[in-house]
Amino acid sequence: MSSTTTATTTATKPLPTWFNFASAGTGGCVAWCFVHPFNTAAIQMNLRGAQSVSFFKFLKEVSRERGFMSLYKGLEAGIVRQIFYATSRFGLFEVIRDQVSKYREVDFASRLFSGVTSGAMAALISCPAEVTLVRISNDATLPPDQRRNYKGVFNGFTRIFAEEGFGAFFRGSGPFVNRAMLVGMVQVGTYDQFKSTYRGLGITSVFPNTFCAAMTSGLLYSLVTMPFETAKNAMAFQKPDPQSGKMLYNSTIQTISLLVKQGGPMKLYNGFLPYYLRCGGHTVGMFVAVEFIRKTCRQFVV
Repeated sequence: MSSTTTATTTATKPLPTWFNFASAGTGGCVAWCFVHPFNTAAIQMNLRGAQSVSFFKFLKEVSRERGFMSLYKGLEAGIVRQIFYATSRFGLFEVIRDQVSKYREVDFASRLFSGVTSGAMAALISCPAEVTLVRISNDATLPPDQRRNYKGVFNGFTRIFAEEGFGAFFRGSGPFVNRAMLVGMVQVGTYDQFKSTYRGLGITSVFPNTFCAAMTSGLLYSLVTMPFETAKNAMAFQKPDPQSGKMLYNSTIQTISLLVKQGGPMKLYNGFLPYYLRCGGHTVGMFVAVEFIRKTCRQFVV
């Protein structure tokens, strides 16, 4: 009887807030190491408008021209982004959700609110790392005379700040924040529901259930958020017009509208497969890693 009580207490004992933030960031970083090549491929296909090229053909071209490991370029920027984005997004979600629970029952609507709010806050915090990541990931695809030739995340960050000013880090922040709000709402709001749905279909084991729910949730939020991802990439990677000095893309709606005029609605979904592999793969890896870290820690919490 006492052993059962101890096990139950250990499993349910709340962890310190700082540890929830730390485990969220660690889980995000671990998962990102696996999906970074898909992110790089998605950005490059998206920005070059590789609509007619299949994902696997694109990978073959990249491997032949620059080597497969070129898809890991910008990994350090991706890790830095996760340190800020995953840590704050999932950490803040739990904080906001718990605060809301003091005033009302934690239901679907309150989870949506918590996801939207934490997503927006996390996006603003991680904008500098996001812009640096987009720049580094796609630099090799430019003609040699147009490349910025960043030597790494710190070099990229300092050069962007020195050459373009602090405001450059927030180019594309509009679609990035909008996308993060949608991700928070769609991903967090549907993940638990999909877990319940798959349990009803007989998929009850922890890992298969988590995998199926996360991949389905990832597919849903990939479809919803990719137009904003495309707009964010276009705004973050653009250069001023040589003659007028003005930027072509200025706001989320204007950028999306202009991209649709340039290449039709499907231009917003260039590179969708690697984007989905990144979103779904990162969701699975992150949730599994976070759960493992927290479960392991609880074994030592008395």
